Amino acid sequence: MKKYLAVTQADGSEWGVPVEMIALNRATHYASEFDGDVERSLNEDTLPLFESDSFEVKDWASNNMNWDEFGGHQIKLKDADSGNFQEAWMNGEKRIVTLV
Repeated sequence: MKKYLAVTQADGSEWGVPVEMIALNRATHYASEFDGDVERSLNEDTLPLFESDSFEVKDWASNNMNWDEFGGHQIKLKDADSGNFQEAWMNGEKRIVTLV
């Protein structure tokens, strides 16, 4: 199962970005606290944090990443007309979804 952070765009479409990419981004940022070891940062800090509180996933993604950093890894979860993705990324509704 792969988890996605879903965001509703201004046009009503819903898109998902991989939580795995958000976690890797955060783990890379904090790797210096784990002797530069991104894998340790991921396993000992970021993954437990993200599993215990989905707000942390949303907060990290919204405040530390941009829509274009997911470059082609976004998936459409629900159709609608095209819209302003960066605006919705910053201000749209977000939630965690699990796909099988």
